[in-house]
Amino acid sequence: MYILSVKTSCRRELIDITSQIQAVLTQTALATGVCVVFIPHTTAAVTINENADPAVKSDILLGLERIAAQKDFRHREGNSDAHLSASLLGSSQMIPIQKGALVLGIWQGIYLAEFDGPRTRQVILAFSGDPGVNQ
Repeated sequence: MYILSVKTSCRRELIDITSQIQAVLTQTALATGVCVVFIPHTTAAVTINENADPAVKSDILLGLERIAAQKDFRHREGNSDAHLSASLLGSSQMIPIQKGALVLGIWQGIYLAEFDGPRTRQVILAFSGDPGVNQ
């Protein structure tokens, strides 16, 4: 198990963590298998989406703000919109590994989704598979 520490800079943002995860995977020398990416926070999430056009990130955040507007919630901390957004995206992703690399679509990236920042978030990585030759 590996832990990435990611500092966020604003209340709501998507941070591409694909290269950080791939760097850890490279250290494991795992050829094939799976990578589980988990975030142990209730106001942050992990998602996979397009990483080519930056407008996609802002559109996702805008859409989630429309779904989970910051109003009329009972939670005393005032961040129920962050809890709802995190629940909608989820706390984990599982990515296949082939030839020592994450198997993602050409436009895909792995994102830490922050909904109650800025904070320092922990991202837990777990790898399982065959440490054999990268074929």
